[in-house]
Amino acid sequence: MSKAIRIYETGGPEVLKWEDFDPGKPEPGEALIRHEAVGLNFIDVYHRTGLYPLPSLPWTPGMEGAGVVEEIGEGVSEVAVGDRVAYAGPPPGAYAEVRRIPAHRLVKLPESISSQQGAAMMLQGMTTRYLLRGCYDVKNGDTVLIHAAAGGVGSIACQWAKHLGATVIGTVGSQEKAEIARSNGCDHPILYDDEDFVAKTKEITGGTGVDVVYDSVGQATFMKSLDCLRPMGMMVAFGQSSGSVPSFDLGVLTAKGSLFLTRPTLMTYTAKREDLLAHARDLFEVVESGVVKIEIKQTYPLAEAARAHSDLEARKTTGSTILIPG
Repeated sequence: MSKAIRIYETGGPEVLKWEDFDPGKPEPGEALIRHEAVGLNFIDVYHRTGLYPLPSLPWTPGMEGAGVVEEIGEGVSEVAVGDRVAYAGPPPGAYAEVRRIPAHRLVKLPESISSQQGAAMMLQGMTTRYLLRGCYDVKNGDTVLIHAAAGGVGSIACQWAKHLGATVIGTVGSQEKAEIARSNGCDHPILYDDEDFVAKTKEITGGTGVDVVYDSVGQATFMKSLDCLRPMGMMVAFGQSSGSVPSFDLGVLTAKGSLFLTRPTLMTYTAKREDLLAHARDLFEVVESGVVKIEIKQTYPLAEAARAHSDLEARKTTGSTILIPG
């Protein structure tokens, strides 16, 4: 019998239960995967706490993984038995040694990318792709502000944005994280506990403001992030690690310079298979060329997912984190 993390009620890390779990045979359109690595992401915390409801309870969380196809259901043409594959996105269920998943959500991994790299990069890397090329098309000469610049998405986004020719400003919580961000191409790391990031951003840009802000923090940074933008700049609010952003008067966007605001998700940007493949192709290209380096900073046994969640919420992690089955 294989094992998985199961959630019977929402709450703290203690609700993550490691137990026997039989995923069953793949149904038509599905593939059965044996995971070699599973990704850890903040959306998993949102599912665990109930902020983003799971389909039902009990359920297995996790939105990202990589492994080998063991069996396919009727009508599957996207993958074959023995293929090395990775995925990021719904339905949840990655915190398992073996799982079933719709085959159209799977992407074949290039030989040069390991399963551990695949599990560490798909969600964060494809998120970075839609941030930099979808929400706002970053180009040479742009200036961007990336919150949590030493985190999973932040580490990838700093590298990729720098490659595109942008000046990169990033907020971090410690000197150690500032050095991590700088090593990934962040030109101006700002320690938000030591400096007012709005004033520092305005100083760096000569009072102009940045072209785009990428904000995964939410409540604690949202309004100040708007103050960092140039007129007609773009605010991309793609996470809420500090809590949900309260409702606000849209007239604020007018008053602060006819600003643009979007609240995107990877699920929307990769809903069509052709878009999923395009995001994965662009990500594989920058990783294989060495433009973006995927560094796995933390590894936990999948059975210890609760400890991994605690460390993630306590901001003890940097870069990418993976969970290892078995």
